Amino acid sequence: MEHDTLSHADIQRIARRLDRTIVLVGMMGVGKTTVGRKLASMLGVPFIDADEEIERAAHMTVPEIFSHYGEAHFRDGERRVIARLVGDQTTTRKVLATGGGAFVDPLTRALLLERAATVWIDSDIDILLERVGRKDNRPMLRGGDPRTILANLHEQRAPHYRHAPIHIISGHHPHVVTAHKILKAVDEWL
Repeated sequence: MEHDTLSHADIQRIARRLDRTIVLVGMMGVGKTTVGRKLASMLGVPFIDADEEIERAAHMTVPEIFSHYGEAHFRDGERRVIARLVGDQTTTRKVLATGGGAFVDPLTRALLLERAATVWIDSDIDILLERVGRKDNRPMLRGGDPRTILANLHEQRAPHYRHAPIHIISGHHPHVVTAHKILKAVDEWL
């Protein structure tokens, strides 16, 4: 066990204090879904992946939506789905992983900043490149050099991500370490 891990009692204390959704934002490949699942499990709350909810609502995959309708259409649907998920008062205590571009949208960003504990998970471009290279389901990476695309996207999106009140770096450590870092930061933020 690392010295930075929280005790079970500390995690339970944080879970009891949690009065809102924890929303994970950041670039593709930072581990929002994997870390989010771990975080939700630790807290004993539901985990929701916004992209999965979008696919369920659209009856299409994210790449299919991009291909058939374009990014603007996708972002519009993404905004509506996230608003529904964050506005759902029946389950305010949950962990929500968003797509990499969701927090760039000003309306989505304002909603998340108002209603959620928003966490920007950040990572080095080399780590992102290694992680996203494992799958071929990233429509934003098609049609160019993935490293260049990731670097450009990070440069464009970082000013928006910086609005998140909590900023965590994800490195070459297990996702559980990132989850513990997030819990500590959320605990301080609450």
